[in-house]
Amino acid sequence: MTPQTSPAEFEDDLALALRLADAADEVSMEHFDDPSLGVLLKADATHVTDADLATERAIRDILTAQRPRDGVFGEEYGTSGSTSRQWIIDPIDGTANYMKGIPMWATLIALVVDGVPQVGVVSQPALGRRWWAATGQGAWTHGPDGDPRRLHVSKVDALEESSVSFQSIAQWDEAGHLDALLRLSRTVWRDRGYGDAWPYMLLAEGRLEMVAEFDVKEYDIAAHVPIVREAGGRFTDFDGRDAVDTRSSLATNGLLHDAYLRLLHGPDAL
Repeated sequence: MTPQTSPAEFEDDLALALRLADAADEVSMEHFDDPSLGVLLKADATHVTDADLATERAIRDILTAQRPRDGVFGEEYGTSGSTSRQWIIDPIDGTANYMKGIPMWATLIALVVDGVPQVGVVSQPALGRRWWAATGQGAWTHGPDGDPRRLHVSKVDALEESSVSFQSIAQWDEAGHLDALLRLSRTVWRDRGYGDAWPYMLLAEGRLEMVAEFDVKEYDIAAHVPIVREAGGRFTDFDGRDAVDTRSSLATNGLLHDAYLRLLHGPDAL
């Protein structure tokens, strides 16, 4: 999953991704905290709202007009078109929070080329935050003054000084890794279950050293990969493989990636 590109190769795609995020924010915020919001239960027992559907439609409409030859893979409307250049979309990551009027949700937009995430945008409009990156162009967010601020992962290089996010105890238990989570929590300085997109952005900002979770689809994590990577971090699955389709993730500041793998899997993990 290591990109081989020139710095400006995805400049236009990143500009488009930011436009897609603008359109998505407008739709999602129109419905946010609306008591009349329509909610359905999907076949997998997760919820989908009118806002999820409308937000993904707004993104797809722009892509149809601007990138008709590209494929799209969205959480709500599935896959269409080519898979060599594919836009991967989660219109509202954190639907449970969205339904309850909790502002911890995000729109995730990624461009994946030949299986490698090259562009990523994460937008949290209810908090007024956005993060973005493209291969070779760095990872960015807006500073307090509104100007773009480049992101860098932390320089922490000791497990006992690191801070991690593990999503939820139940998730690790269901994946059969509860013992690993206990080892992790007993070793690191601080552990919290921040959840969804936000901890990956905290990692890219240098505020955490590790994020890991299970039962994640491509649209849950593809947008995070370029942001973490361009901030200087490393992103693999839980077993250390460069993949976004194996239903797990392990993102770190890079310096501690191998150490986390050894801690989570044992000394023979590498």
